[in-house]
Amino acid sequence: MTQITLPRPDDWHLHLRDGAMLQGILPESTHHFARAIVMPNLVPPVVTAAEATAYRDRILAALPEGAAFTPLMTLYLTEATDPADVRAAAESGLVKAVKLYPAGATTNSNAGVRDFDKVRGVLEMMAEIGLPLCVHGEVVTPEVDIFDREAVFIDTVLDPIRRATPGLRVVMEHITTKDGVDYARSQDDTLGATITTHHLIINRNHILVGGIKPHYYCLPVAKRELHRLALREAATSGDPRFFIGTDSAPHIDDLKENACGCAGCFTATNTMQLLAHVFEEEGKLQNLEAFASRNGPAFYRMPVNEETLTLIKTDTPAAWPDKIITGAGPVTVFNPGFPVYWHVKN
Repeated sequence: MTQITLPRPDDWHLHLRDGAMLQGILPESTHHFARAIVMPNLVPPVVTAAEATAYRDRILAALPEGAAFTPLMTLYLTEATDPADVRAAAESGLVKAVKLYPAGATTNSNAGVRDFDKVRGVLEMMAEIGLPLCVHGEVVTPEVDIFDREAVFIDTVLDPIRRATPGLRVVMEHITTKDGVDYARSQDDTLGATITTHHLIINRNHILVGGIKPHYYCLPVAKRELHRLALREAATSGDPRFFIGTDSAPHIDDLKENACGCAGCFTATNTMQLLAHVFEEEGKLQNLEAFASRNGPAFYRMPVNEETLTLIKTDTPAAWPDKIITGAGPVTVFNPGFPVYWHVKN
């Protein structure tokens, strides 16, 4: 197979930032994706419906001329979140999910949740109306090794929350372990899981062997090879529980390449070519449509996009810029470390 046409894909986990960064990197997502679940971890975070409305308006104002792209807004869950505000935002159609960050787990997460009993009212209301909870699935307790944070979170936080809140619809975002894959497969259809592009390609050796590679450093951090292989099997299987959420996370180079580099891989530019490469390697190119275009809309109870996107394989390697130059500074595009022969047909 050297050509595949699929319904225009969506990105079910995307960081667009704000200001000059938003204006610089938004076009990279609009080239290939029709919609995206937009993360709310700005500074300050997007907590209320009014803040989500204002952020959506800034995104729409930054769209390139002629771009067809719909930002799907989320609210940042805090211990002071008002269930009535969340309900109103969801029922208006503005907000499509609420994001749970354990406090201190990742970029701009300090306003997240420490005491889960304090958000029980919000979660129960969300279960009632069917609003999904997007979860950054890592514990932050110092005694837990960083490579074990996801597995411990599933056992000690996620499973207890779901048992205590029947019917709550949950997306396990950016799963990185076989444990995450196995848990998702053991649950009913109220649970979905996103998998990133970069976690299908790198393991922890890519970050550490031959010197520290800051542009491969992300959170959750890439794990052992056995986990990467489990993610590839899940993503390419066609299983409706799994769908693409790139977690494309731009940071300017100065903040990545320093003594305490920021976590995040920027993959908005080349995700679709990379996914075609991965799915072809696994002999599952026929399942790319499910992962990129159908499973996510099904979980979020939204229609599949009517527009299409075509990928073509040629003898010439694909090319993309090494960096996206923004008004905030340069952002390095994820480099898979191998040639990719799939191109998006314009």
